[in-house]
Amino acid sequence: MSNEQKNVYSILVVDDDLRIRELLGLFLSKHNYQVTLAANAAEARACIATQPFDLYIFDIMMPGKEDGLDLAKNLHTQPDAPPIILLTAKDTLEDKIIGLENGGDDYIVKPFEPLELLARIKVLLRRSKQTMQTDLEFKKLCFGSVTFDTKTARLWDTENQEIPLTSTEQILLKILAQNPFNSFSRNDLCNKAGFTVSQRTIDVQVTRLRKKLNDTMKQSKYIKTVRHVGYALYPDFIK
Repeated sequence: MSNEQKNVYSILVVDDDLRIRELLGLFLSKHNYQVTLAANAAEARACIATQPFDLYIFDIMMPGKEDGLDLAKNLHTQPDAPPIILLTAKDTLEDKIIGLENGGDDYIVKPFEPLELLARIKVLLRRSKQTMQTDLEFKKLCFGSVTFDTKTARLWDTENQEIPLTSTEQILLKILAQNPFNSFSRNDLCNKAGFTVSQRTIDVQVTRLRKKLNDTMKQSKYIKTVRHVGYALYPDFIK
């Protein structure tokens, strides 16, 4: 029986607004999620140190040395980091891009409908689960000094040091790796990954992946932009 069937997904909600925090806790608990509440980044880190979570929900604007964006930026680089949803009153395109570039897998503007949040949670959890279940025909793709293990969705350098990937980066790289040398439109990538955000998010994720593959030349070698189409993955070789 899956986690979803057993209703044991665990969510950490971090918001300095007591009313919002408690309302989210009550709402998500009624939908059979295990919910832990924290008022700031320090409390969140204490919770994370003592138990695993399947998904994080962070308010961006919080008092203290570390706000929600700082927390997301630091946590998303950890191995097997769960998806992160950012909540905020900031609604400009620039704010959204900053959030997604700094660890957010999704971005929801306050005020929001709880049912929309619930739908986005389900999408992110489903994507995380599918990533772990997908079985590819090949095992490893090599990009210069970097190797992507499709079985574990992890990235390694030549010294066997792991290069952290967020859950969204893992999913996107796995999708591209299923059919290397074939192009995917942004719509294809959104649909296959279950993205609930704009196609601009795909561009942001590709930029982040290129940096981790050391693919920083003006004309990208490994994740190529296919004009009028989208993107294609070009490994040096496949093991």
